[in-house]
Amino acid sequence: MTTQKPSLRRSKSNRMIAGVCGGLSEFFGISSFWFRLAFLVALIPGGVPGILAYILIWMIVPSE
Repeated sequence: MTTQKPSLRRSKSNRMIAGVCGGLSEFFGISSFWFRLAFLVALIPGGVPGILAYILIWMIVPSE
């Protein structure tokens, strides 16, 4: 018996801006709070690492 892992997609239902954190949470099975917190922490050292990572994921990962 095989179980399909959900594909990585930006969420339409669990979103604040573009659904990146919601999509990551559905894919990894972790609360979206932790992904939002990680992006927020990545914004602290000047903003570029967090914003750049978020925008790259936003452009690469397709929507549901």
